[in-house]
Amino acid sequence: MPKFFVHSNQIEASQIKIVGEDVKHISSVLRIKIGEEITICNQETKLNYLAKITTINKEAVFCQITDCIKPFVESNIKITVFQGLPKANKMEYIIQKATELGATKIVPVAMQRSIVKLEEKTAPKKIERWQKIAETAAKQSGRDYIPKIEQVQTISMICEKMQSNDLTLLAYENEQKTTLKEELKKFKIKPEGANVGMIIGPEGGLDSKEVEILIAAGAKPVTLGKRILRTETASITMISDIMYEYEM
Repeated sequence: MPKFFVHSNQIEASQIKIVGEDVKHISSVLRIKIGEEITICNQETKLNYLAKITTINKEAVFCQITDCIKPFVESNIKITVFQGLPKANKMEYIIQKATELGATKIVPVAMQRSIVKLEEKTAPKKIERWQKIAETAAKQSGRDYIPKIEQVQTISMICEKMQSNDLTLLAYENEQKTTLKEELKKFKIKPEGANVGMIIGPEGGLDSKEVEILIAAGAKPVTLGKRILRTETASITMISDIMYEYEM
């Protein structure tokens, strides 16, 4: 069943008003008719509703709430992906798959070996596009939350952000001793969950100086195995392993 996100101010009594690009998507792309049901999620409260479409016009789609659905798809593990800026198409792929797998936040990071350099003038439009990709992926995977795509950060900036995490993992190809599995086994999460960060380098990997800075800030270096993975493969692997180990 198609799913759409709204804000609290779009819900009044038992009626929900859908506006923006979703109107065209409902009427012209999905060709949903009056009387059909859709799922709607309140972005603020994460409550889900089963709603029947009552009115469709060019400006809005109006729905009548028929049932309230208890949220059940979100994990108690909040994953922040610190992703070294890769080429544009790879970043879009990472955002899409990270959203599907359950990431809470994705932070693009300008690293020493990043091939792509976002210019100040074009960065806002790029972030806006990435956020839209996350929203689309969240809808398609039935999530109750749209991951936030943050502005491009530097290594020093993410070192500060790491301090709010319960655990931050650093995928490093030169790490020989500690595997991701071992580090996950050592970390014991609380019943209410945990905030876990993961740092992935760009296509060229992490610079040794960056690794030193990140470790000094508290990141735990881990190896993902004997083979060197592409940046987009490493992101998907880490999220999958974290969710497999901790998700409740």
